[in-house]
Amino acid sequence: MDTNSYTSPMIKVMFVCLGNICRSPLAEAVFAKRVKDAGLTDKIVVASCGTAAYHIGEAPDPRTIAVAEKHRIPINHKGKQLKSEDFITYDYLLVMDDSNAQNAEKVKPEKASAQVFKIRDFDTEDEGSDVADPWFGDEDGFEVCYQTVERCTGEFLHFLVKKHNLTEA
Repeated sequence: MDTNSYTSPMIKVMFVCLGNICRSPLAEAVFAKRVKDAGLTDKIVVASCGTAAYHIGEAPDPRTIAVAEKHRIPINHKGKQLKSEDFITYDYLLVMDDSNAQNAEKVKPEKASAQVFKIRDFDTEDEGSDVADPWFGDEDGFEVCYQTVERCTGEFLHFLVKKHNLTEA
């Protein structure tokens, strides 16, 4: 057996918003592309979900798909709802806003091991603020969302590389 196959456990990252059809699937797709481009797909697993059950099994909002395609970001997702076991399965949960954090806290089990951050804790422009939900707006809001998650996921990947001593390709 190849001894190189014995590597450290996968780092599991879950992005969380309300309905899982706008912000979190876009963040998942952007981060997944960053992970792939860095040659880290054998080290980092990426997913997303929503705190509400509104869109389970649904594809992302067409405007989310359009902004991803505009920036050549592959997106293939079906809506899921956050479950208490996600706090054990995943190492990191990145929520989009304070409301998502409060809703997530309601299903967090006592034995939770995941670290929870707001994605904008990793923002170089407006650290700690919320990612505005573009659902009720037009395409411009989805572009702003893309630009925000693009910045934050880059910084988050740097954080993971440093914290876990990963080597990028």
